[in-house]
Amino acid sequence: GRPGACVTVTGPGVVHGLAGLADAQQNCWPMILIGGASETYRGGMGAFQEERQVLIASPFCKFAHGVESVARIPYYVEMATRHAIYGRPGACYLDMPDDIIQGKCDPDKVTAVDRVPEPPRMMAPQENVEAALNLLEKAKNPLVLVGKGMAWARAENEVRAFIDRTQIPFVRSPQGKGVVPDDHPLSVAAARTLALQQADVVFLMGARFNWIFHFGQAPRFAKDMKVIQLDIAPEEIHHNKHTEVALVGDGKAIMAQINQALAKRQWFYPKDTPWRTALSKKAADNAATIKPQIDDDRGPANYYRALKDIAAWMPKNTVLSAEGAGTMDIGLTMLNVNDARSCLNAGTYGTMGLGLGNAIAAAIVHPDRPIIHLSGDSAIGFSGMEMETLARYNLPVKIVVLNNGGIGPGMPEIPSNPMMNLKPNALIWGARYDKVMEAFGGFGAFVKEPKDIKKALDEAMKFKGPALVNIVLSQSSARKEQQFKWHA
Repeated sequence: GRPGACVTVTGPGVVHGLAGLADAQQNCWPMILIGGASETYRGGMGAFQEERQVLIASPFCKFAHGVESVARIPYYVEMATRHAIYGRPGACYLDMPDDIIQGKCDPDKVTAVDRVPEPPRMMAPQENVEAALNLLEKAKNPLVLVGKGMAWARAENEVRAFIDRTQIPFVRSPQGKGVVPDDHPLSVAAARTLALQQADVVFLMGARFNWIFHFGQAPRFAKDMKVIQLDIAPEEIHHNKHTEVALVGDGKAIMAQINQALAKRQWFYPKDTPWRTALSKKAADNAATIKPQIDDDRGPANYYRALKDIAAWMPKNTVLSAEGAGTMDIGLTMLNVNDARSCLNAGTYGTMGLGLGNAIAAAIVHPDRPIIHLSGDSAIGFSGMEMETLARYNLPVKIVVLNNGGIGPGMPEIPSNPMMNLKPNALIWGARYDKVMEAFGGFGAFVKEPKDIKKALDEAMKFKGPALVNIVLSQSSARKEQQFKWHA
C-alpha cells in the first residue's frame, strides 16, 4: 500500500521517532518520518533543538535526506515515497528545516513530479518455477513457511490456492498469521518444532531465516534441509542458509506463476504419509498437554483458560493487536486469525509499546471490523494512556489485559521496603487498569474468576465505545514447557 507518515518536532521529537522508524524498517512497512529541523542558516550554531538528524536517521531507514529548498519539496517527497514502497518496503526520513517549512517560492519554479505509480510486480524465470516444483515433488517431508512478505504483497489468494492444490503442510510467522487461516487443516503450528526439525524441503515464502525462524540452522532444522526461497530482495537469498532454488520478485506475481505451472501437473502431496501422520500426532499430543489448563476453572485463571473464552468470543473478522511477553506468545497460539494483515504484534524487532498505537490505526482503517487488543499488564504500561485517545475519538477498540502482576509473574503483594525486597520484574498484581478506562468514559470490567470472563467480554463487546476487561491471572501460570528457548 501507500506509505504511512509521521511528523515530529525537531531534535528530541526526531530522536523519539527513531524507534518507530526502525520498527517500520525491520517489519518492512512503508513509512515516511518527517522531522522538523533548526534553520538551515543556523547549522552548527547550537540552534534550538539542533541535531544531526539525517545522520542519526540513516542507519534505520532506506533513504534519508534534508530538504534544502522550498521548490524541491515535491522532489524529495516523491523520492521518499518511491523508496518506501518499491522493492522491499521500508522506512524513509525527510528533514524539514524551519525556514523551509515557513518559506515561499514562485509556483512556476516548483519541481514538477508525477504521482508514484504502484510498484512493478517482478516475476521469476520460468525455469526456476519449474525447478521449485520439481524439488517439492521429490520431497518426503515438505513444509511451507509463510511470512509477512506474502501479506504485504497481498498474495493471500495465491498462497491459499497453492496450499489447497499441493496439500503441503505450513507454518506461519507471527505477522504471517491470516495469510492462510489459522484453522486451515494443513496448518501445523501446533507441531511447529517437529515440523521445522524434520522437514527435508522448506519453501521459505516471503519470510526470512532470522531469529524468528532460527536462522535456518540445526538443531531447529535438519542440516541437509533444502530450501526454496521466495523473496523480493535478491540480497536475502542464501542469507544464513544456502538456497537450492531462488524465486526473486513479487510474492503475488510469483505465486500466480507457480499456480499456473501446477495446473499442468497432476502432483499433490498425499494425505496418508508418515510425515502428515507424525505432524498430526504431535499436534494432538501438544493439545492434550495443555487441555488440563484449558479446562481448569479454578481462580485466578491461567493463560490457557482465559484465552479459551477470549477465542470463543472473538469475531471471525477481527483485527487482532497483541502485545506482551507470555500474553502475546501464548495468545498468538490460541487465537485464530482468518485474514491477512489482521494480526499486529511485536514483529521482527520485538518492539513493546506499539500495541495500542496499532489498535488505534486498525480502528481508523477498518471502522467496519472489530478491533481487539490483547495485552499483558506490563505491556499496557507502555502505551496505556492511549486509552484517552480511544475515548476522545470514541474508537470502539476492545482491550483485554491479562494481569499477572509483572513482566512474567510478579509477586502476590508488595513487600515491606519494596525498594530492596520487590522483584525487579514485579508490578502491582491486580492493578485496576479497568478503572483508568472508566475514568476516560469507556467501559471497564475487573475479573477474578474464570466463570466471569465470558460475561465481562460480552458486555465489553456490546458497549458502543472503547472497553477494557482486566483479567487477573494466576502467578503460577506459564507456557507449556518448550524443547528450545524461544529465541534459540
